[in-house]
Amino acid sequence: MTDMVCVGAVAGAYGVRGEVRLKSFTADAEAIADYAPLQTEDGMREFGVSVTRAIKNGLVARLTGVSTKEDADALKGVRLYVPRDRLPDLPDDEFYYADLIGLEVRDTGGTVLGHVKSVQNHGAADLLEIHGPDLKSTVLLPFTHEVVPTIDMEAARIIADPPEGLF
Repeated sequence: MTDMVCVGAVAGAYGVRGEVRLKSFTADAEAIADYAPLQTEDGMREFGVSVTRAIKNGLVARLTGVSTKEDADALKGVRLYVPRDRLPDLPDDEFYYADLIGLEVRDTGGTVLGHVKSVQNHGAADLLEIHGPDLKSTVLLPFTHEVVPTIDMEAARIIADPPEGLF
């Protein structure tokens, strides 16, 4: 598990008064402000966040220390992080994406299928991107209770029952 978790990213400037377009990776998009101050990945900068309104594909927000369009433009692409201990505890059957990355994936017979490279969601459902030495390309595994019945965080392992022919 990582000490810092990415909760958002700056998509660029919004207008000319220093506001930014912000992509939130939190379950409730506007709740990103509740985790402030947010830090850059290297920890060199820290920002307070004030969400001003929701827009298509994101939020408009003010970040402390950002007062001009040029300041906002300079932050385009910057990912924003919070210390893991600032995030709420989750129920037993829910996980933060960051905790799943790197876990070993085995089928129900114990055969190693690979490791989780990323967790993706294109609108319909979560997908685990699996890569491994025996795979020619990555495989997208549906992240559902039927396909992924067991996640053992202590053993850093996922047990999967993938659809026939996927691997």
